[in-house]
Amino acid sequence: QVHVVESGGGLVQPGGSLRLSCAASGSISRLYVMGWYRQAPGKQRELVARITGGGSTNYADSVKGRFTISRDNAKNTVYLQMNSLKPEDTAVYYCNAFLVHEFWGQGTQVTVSS
Repeated sequence: QVHVVESGGGLVQPGGSLRLSCAASGSISRLYVMGWYRQAPGKQRELVARITGGGSTNYADSVKGRFTISRDNAKNTVYLQMNSLKPEDTAVYYCNAFLVHEFWGQGTQVTVSS
């Protein structure tokens, strides 16, 4: 079992920045692919960014150049640095850990509004 807990969400003005953190515990290792997903009201959950244990990353087109995913394998923690935030980035952001099975956190709300 793997347990993941997100933190760092909040209210921010357009153009602002936030950093989300995802702390993983349990049977986690660097073999796991870690990802951030988001779900806005009335929309399906979508991939934002993910990172392998070796550091390879991929991003949704909508966040390329604005968001950066990183991980600290020693701390079993994944980060999502979000810059130049837009109102359309408003969503609940979820951390995901995947190897054979996948595990989800409870989500953290990000609201971008003036």
